[in-house]
Amino acid sequence: MNIRDSLIAIIVLAICLVWAFADGAAAQQGIGSALRLMTPLLLACLAGLYSERAGVFDIGLEGKMLMAAFTAASVAYITGSAWLGLAAGIAGSLALSLIHGLASITFMGNQLISGVAINFLASGLTVLVGQNAFGLGGRTPALTGAGRFNPITLPGAEALRDVPVLGPIYSGLISGQTILVYVAFALVPITWWVLYRTRFGLRLRAVGENPASVDTAGVSVTRLRYTAVAIAGVLCGIAGAYLATGLSAGFVKEMTAGRGFIALAALIFAKWRPWQALFATFLFGLLEAIANLYPNLDLGIITVPSMFMNALPYILTVVILAGFVGRAIPPRAGGEPYVKER
Repeated sequence: MNIRDSLIAIIVLAICLVWAFADGAAAQQGIGSALRLMTPLLLACLAGLYSERAGVFDIGLEGKMLMAAFTAASVAYITGSAWLGLAAGIAGSLALSLIHGLASITFMGNQLISGVAINFLASGLTVLVGQNAFGLGGRTPALTGAGRFNPITLPGAEALRDVPVLGPIYSGLISGQTILVYVAFALVPITWWVLYRTRFGLRLRAVGENPASVDTAGVSVTRLRYTAVAIAGVLCGIAGAYLATGLSAGFVKEMTAGRGFIALAALIFAKWRPWQALFATFLFGLLEAIANLYPNLDLGIITVPSMFMNALPYILTVVILAGFVGRAIPPRAGGEPYVKER
């Protein structure tokens, strides 16, 4: 990995170190918040990574996360089980993934239009069904108890709390997260291994670069692309379920708040690589955590207003999409339907 590929990690580490030296207690609180805030972004980013590596662009990450958040919160409230809510969230996201697969793979439609349609469908359907089911303006009732994923205290966290440096990191940052946060982080090395160390990953990357060669080798391009879209649906389902049952305590109208698009920007920033995606999404989470912790940031000379601080993640999204970090080259066959030669 060269310096340019390590740029994201260098920026993130620099921000954390400067913050820790300036205000250690606030830095620990902010970084812990960033880990929680980045989790849905990381899961959605990995979802887009699988789909786009297979040549299927997926702008519908936002809509699938939104649908998953609604179905997860609804089922978790009705059953009182966060795990059943998670299963429902995955099912809701997979349903929209199937629609996207049918439109873009089977019927060879425009993948971008299909993704936009999914976003509109999820936005309207969640409010309509939510209002009819609960009568709360599209919201679900608040989740409590087993209806939410609660923080987990890891072994030895209390005993190591007073150990310098390592104690606060382990007890205050690593410990005390929900199970889905750990799942998201574990999926990064798993994704790297699947894509770069397995036959399936080789074929998946090949179908996004040159599907004709994969077809010639006797491997079904359609099956591989559907598999990638399904994996993306599962990951978006986990992301949406985490939003509603882990990060929040229920569903609120448009609660994804552009996270699907931020995940796409992070994917471009990461150049479609899993480890870079980890640091890219952490950077977005860190900016959101800073905005939440310092609504009016006093820099001595000037005071940065809260509106600008809240807009920081979205400003970074625009900067990245404008090509500030250099040209990112997507998979060559991305966005193009494959027509089997006869």
